[in-house]
Amino acid sequence: MTWTYIAILTALFFAMNIGASGTAASMGAAYGSGAIRSKRLAMFLVAGGALIGAVVGGGEVVKTISGGIIPTSLLSVHTVVIILASSALTLFIANLLGIPLSTSEVTVGSIVGVGIAYQTVFVQNLLVILSFWVMVPAAAFAGAFFLGKAIAAAEKRWPALRGAGRWERWLRWLLVACGIYEAFSAGMNNVANAVGPLVGAGMLSTSAGIWLGGVAVALGCIALGGKVLETNGKKITNLSLLQGSTVSATGGTLVIAASLLGIPVPLTQATTCAILGVGTAETGFRLWQKGIIKQILMVWIVSPVSSLVVSFGLVNLVLRSDVYIIIVIVSVFVATVGTISLMRLIRSERSSVNDQGGGI
Repeated sequence: MTWTYIAILTALFFAMNIGASGTAASMGAAYGSGAIRSKRLAMFLVAGGALIGAVVGGGEVVKTISGGIIPTSLLSVHTVVIILASSALTLFIANLLGIPLSTSEVTVGSIVGVGIAYQTVFVQNLLVILSFWVMVPAAAFAGAFFLGKAIAAAEKRWPALRGAGRWERWLRWLLVACGIYEAFSAGMNNVANAVGPLVGAGMLSTSAGIWLGGVAVALGCIALGGKVLETNGKKITNLSLLQGSTVSATGGTLVIAASLLGIPVPLTQATTCAILGVGTAETGFRLWQKGIIKQILMVWIVSPVSSLVVSFGLVNLVLRSDVYIIIVIVSVFVATVGTISLMRLIRSERSSVNDQGGGI
C-alpha cells in the first residue's frame, strides 16, 4: 500500500511539472506579444484550458501510455514508481533551467527504459511515435513559416494588422483565444504522461486518472510555469499579435490531431518550432544563432535518452539488485563526461597557443 501512495504522489508531482513545462508554453506567444501583460493571468487561463482538454479528450493518449509501448503486465506498482520518478526528475531539472522540455519524450523514454530492462518493447508502436516526434515539429515549423510569410505581406499592405488602431482589441482577443485553444490541446495530450502508467497498472480508472492529472497539471501551471512562459514568450523572438495567433493555432491543431490518434507528441517542440517558423519568415535564419535555441535543441535530444537510462538503471538497482549494470552505466557516464571535458581542454589549449603565436 505504501508503494501505491508513493506512485500516486510521484504522478501528482510529475503532473505539476508537466503544467510548468508543457502547458505554460501554450500562452508564450500571447505573453510575448503583449496580448496578456500579466504573467499570472496567462497561467490561470492556460490552467483552465488544459484541465478542460484533459477531461474532454485525454483518453486516447492514456491508452497508448498505459499499454501501447510495453505490455501492461510489466506495469507493477514498483515499475510505475520508477517510470514516473525518472520522468519527473528529468523534467524537474529542465524546469529549474527554464527550458521548455517535452514531457512526452521523457515519459516514453522512461517507459522504454523499463521495457528494455525486461527485454519487451512494442517496437512497431514506438517507431510510429518517433515518426510523429519528427513530423509534428517539422510541420509546425513549415506551416508557421509559410503563414508567417503571408502575414508579413498582409501587415506590410495593411499596417493596422500589426495591432494598431481599431484592430488591436480584436487581435488581442484572437491571440488569447488561440492560446487557450493550444492549452486545451496540451491537456488532451500531456496529462496522459503522468496518469497513464497508473491506469496501466490498474491503480486508477481512466476517468479518475484524467481528472486527478488534469487538476495537478493546472496547479503546476499556476505555481511553476512562470519561468518557461518567460523563455517561450520573450527569449526566442518578438511576435506581433497576428504572428502569435498563428503560432498557437498551428501548434494546437497539430497536437489535437495527434491526440485523437492516441499519439503522445512533443507539444513544446511544436510550439517552439512554430515560433521559430514565424521568426525565420520575418528575420531569416540568423534567428537560429541565438544561444537559447541551441540550448533547447540539445535538451530535446538528451532528455528521452536520459530518462531511459535512469529508468533502466533504477529497475536493475531497485528491483533486480544488479550492481554490475549500474557500474557499467556509471562508467559510461564518467567516460562520456571525461571525453567531452578533455576535448574542451584540448580545444582551449590550441586556441591559447594560436592566440599567443606559439607553436613547435
